Amino acid sequence: MKKRRKIFILGINGFIGNMIAEKLLKKGDYEVSGVDLRSFNIGRLLSYKNFHFKQGDIRVHRRWVEKEIAASDQILPLAALVTPIDYVRRPLSVFEVDFEENLKIVRYCAKYGKRLIFPSTSEVYGMCGDEEFDENNSSFVLGPTRMQRWIYSCCKQLLERVIWAYGKQENLKFTLFRPFNWIGPRLDSLESARNKSSRVVTQLILSLVEGRPILLVDGGKQKRCFTDVSDGIDCLFRIVENKNNVCDGKIFNIGNPDNEFTVKELARMLMEKFKRHPLHGRFPKISGVKDINGTSFYGEGYQDVPYRKPRIHNARKFLGWRPSVKLSDSLSQTLDYFLRQAAEKW
Repeated sequence: MKKRRKIFILGINGFIGNMIAEKLLKKGDYEVSGVDLRSFNIGRLLSYKNFHFKQGDIRVHRRWVEKEIAASDQILPLAALVTPIDYVRRPLSVFEVDFEENLKIVRYCAKYGKRLIFPSTSEVYGMCGDEEFDENNSSFVLGPTRMQRWIYSCCKQLLERVIWAYGKQENLKFTLFRPFNWIGPRLDSLESARNKSSRVVTQLILSLVEGRPILLVDGGKQKRCFTDVSDGIDCLFRIVENKNNVCDGKIFNIGNPDNEFTVKELARMLMEKFKRHPLHGRFPKISGVKDINGTSFYGEGYQDVPYRKPRIHNARKFLGWRPSVKLSDSLSQTLDYFLRQAAEKW
């Protein structure tokens, strides 16, 4: 019988973590272990015999984390603070979790000779002036130090450079990937959106559910390339599989350049879908939209970028991957998930 490869996922309850875990468990070739502070997204995984979960804080259970890394073949460290409200209001926490704790994981991988699949971010490109962000050649352009919105991007960028150095100097086997605005069911939660600690799609859906005006930060002029989570997970799965070691020492943008829309357009699409949804009568009427200044919404230290469009050359060339899900379909599935969840609770 073929021995299962063991993968350790930190932050397994999160949006990406629970989805890639399910994909790997269904494949059947993997022993999946994971750790997270919470467990509300992984109930459907607990019946798998090859799934092992520990609820806890990686900052507390460091010795256990090291042992799990030593016993695993691949490490996927997804534990992080990943929303703009955290960057602005809790920058030290972002630094401590996203950089300091993840640096320990990088060093453990080097120490025990484990493959590291590191989740960076599209935010590393910052205010890059290229029309498309090239994972091999585009420069990283961040704002001034006083704009603490960039601390997340800076942490991820420095970790990328550290990992690259470990690869060159100590032969660490690694792959870096940069997700571009993944959306889908289980994206954040409506509860987190109430505290503004969520991504934009969840924030907009909460406004619809509660009958409040949709707040468009700085008019919603920002363009983003929204990527369906099923497309993103398909690409990440291919990275984990790493057939013929084609992903070693490479960086992958994982995004959908064809799904480029402004946040304002995104809001309009969601409102139209909300009106047509069979559960819309369970919720208040739509209250329209309202523009709000970014500083008023997030606080001092916030700064944004006008667009963030990926070039996905590496994923196409080395993995044969191409995203296929249109934004309209992604939004329908995401909205349906949250409306059904809200209708049950409220």
